[in-house]
Amino acid sequence: MSQRFDTFKTAVGITLVALAAFGSAVQAQPSFGNPSPTAGTSTSDKANAAADSAAYKEVEYTNKNKRGPALIVIPGEIKSNNANFTQRFLPNNIADFAELELSQANFPVLERTNLGPLVNEISLAYNLGDPQAARKTMQMGKLKTTKWVLKFDILKAEQIAENKKGFDGRAVGSLLSIFGGGSLAGHAAGTVAGSVQTGDTTGVWLIGMRYKIMDANTTEQVAQGYKDLKMEVGATSTSVMGVSDGAKGGVGLDTMVQRLVQTLVWDIDSKYK
Repeated sequence: MSQRFDTFKTAVGITLVALAAFGSAVQAQPSFGNPSPTAGTSTSDKANAAADSAAYKEVEYTNKNKRGPALIVIPGEIKSNNANFTQRFLPNNIADFAELELSQANFPVLERTNLGPLVNEISLAYNLGDPQAARKTMQMGKLKTTKWVLKFDILKAEQIAENKKGFDGRAVGSLLSIFGGGSLAGHAAGTVAGSVQTGDTTGVWLIGMRYKIMDANTTEQVAQGYKDLKMEVGATSTSVMGVSDGAKGGVGLDTMVQRLVQTLVWDIDSKYK
């Protein structure tokens, strides 16, 4: 009897260990290797550290536990004339970010992909402020429960500052060679000094975004807000005797737009729920 009981306990223990291992395997986040030949080197570590600081981070919205009104995001406007920005972004890109973040903040979002060609009719009605056309479109299916229509506009995207600093050792190297009197030591010092090249470049962008909340039934504006954020892009390089070191990076335009959307959604979540 005792032997059978011990066998039973052993079987139960193995089962519990297996279940625990299975549970931890299910709950663990996916992890991926790095096949880059430079993985683990100093250049890889620096590049990954910069990428980590620019990676997507979820925002803890103040009223996330409170369900917001049902809404639709329509494509906004990009009023900046900056070619670098307008070539990279379309209003639909910004609306996609907005749908994602509003859903994270517990707003029921009727996504544009589920509306098909109706999106164009809805956008036209609310951009023109035509309540009759708005009511007509909002009587269809799931649209009946919609309380708000939102749009996000880029009002500003410009590089407001750029600063450059550098050192070219060629002139100093020539002087050392001259004052060295033609000696071997003077020539060597001139060669080393002349090989030194350093440079730093920093550019700062300012990007501003506005949101508008419109009543789904009347097309009247319920609220609006505006935020702008700075984006810094920089590069540094050093070269001495053929040995070079350099880095380039900063927050990209995609990340900047997403952070602006997150900032505005936080504002909407905290003020208008």
